[in-house]
Amino acid sequence: MAGIFRHLRPARRWTPARYRALLRARGPRSVQFRTRAAILVGAILVGIVATLFAQAADWAAAMFDRYATTWHWLPLATTPLMFMALVWITRRYAPLARGSGIPQVIAAQANPNDATKTLISIRTVAAKAVLTIGAVLGGASVGREGPTVQLAAAVMGFTHRIVRVPLRGGVVIAGGAAGVAAAFNTPLAGLLFAIEELASAYEQRVTLLVLAAIVIAGMVAQSVQGDYIYFGAIDAHMPLLSALIVAPVAGILGGMAGGLFSRILLGMALSRNRLTLWCRANPIKFAGICGGIVALLGVFTGLTWGTGYSSARAMIVGVDAPLWFGPAKMAATAATAIAGLPGGIFAPSLAVGAGVGNLLREVFPSEPASAIVILGMVAYFAGVVRAPLTAVIILSETTASRGLMLPMFATAFIADAASQWVCREKLYHGLSKTFAMTEPNKTP
Repeated sequence: MAGIFRHLRPARRWTPARYRALLRARGPRSVQFRTRAAILVGAILVGIVATLFAQAADWAAAMFDRYATTWHWLPLATTPLMFMALVWITRRYAPLARGSGIPQVIAAQANPNDATKTLISIRTVAAKAVLTIGAVLGGASVGREGPTVQLAAAVMGFTHRIVRVPLRGGVVIAGGAAGVAAAFNTPLAGLLFAIEELASAYEQRVTLLVLAAIVIAGMVAQSVQGDYIYFGAIDAHMPLLSALIVAPVAGILGGMAGGLFSRILLGMALSRNRLTLWCRANPIKFAGICGGIVALLGVFTGLTWGTGYSSARAMIVGVDAPLWFGPAKMAATAATAIAGLPGGIFAPSLAVGAGVGNLLREVFPSEPASAIVILGMVAYFAGVVRAPLTAVIILSETTASRGLMLPMFATAFIADAASQWVCREKLYHGLSKTFAMTEPNKTP
């Protein structure tokens, strides 16, 4: 018994020195507390910024629709001029704002603290937001989701700079994922996109960080916009035997089309030949040519302007569309993307995928139209982004078609493999090389 008491030690007294030490380690001035505060405030701001940006982009799209309806032929002149003006402004004042925004976030992970002054600086993303809205006003085939990812990462970086704590690559991932969740109102898709596309090496602490940012940003966005479903509650289904036939065909066709789109963009961005050298030497002229292509397609089809949301929504609910819609929208989106304008490809890619599904309806006329179109969207989106899990969850959450999950998974994985036959490199990772940052020196 005496031996037991000999090993017992008296409780340590809570002296003022110990209280001060605890406050330094866990109090409001500690790095841990400030980091958590930066993430909390950043996630709230992400939800607000994403909502305001979405409303501004929707307003710009509505304005252009009215303009193109009233003066049908005038975009043949104004759209190329708008492309040229936007590219000139981008190259002159905000060269890091060009393109989608997701490649910038991927590149920023190499050196996130320096990236807050360049790739994800407030100046860069402010220009990105304004120029993307300008692109929508000009009729460009762009979306707001990619720019929202860059905006969200910049907001996270800004809050960390304000409270003077170092920014980790995981926080950049968290911001980007929260941006996807707020843009589509798809929390699970934000998490999976972070795992599949933004992060090459994932850790448990980063996962918890992403979850916290997504939940907070999503709640803020929903409180402002309401709890909505992006394409509406479709609740599509397909018999299993039919899915065994349709999924491989949709996966191969959509995946190869998505791979072709990626190969065009990567070729124009990274290759060195006469065409690409001329385009880089004459960026304003090239932007005008791309704007002319977009204008011709838009004026003569009337369906390829902007994100393509309305056309995609109509096809999902079973409205017939021209068979040429998918190829025409793909051409308009490619022309916009290679022109060098700020703007994303998420929403236009979903519209192209709906066009792929519309083609498949001719091959499988007896199958449910909504299910066929959704599988086409999954296939093409997975082929472009090469993130099959994200593609499935985005379409599942934006159409409320959870009964179609197994066919969507089969289609997405087949599309991912088919896309690699055409383009081996992942689109966003390939484009991030044009924004590459050097790793910070690490002391041994």
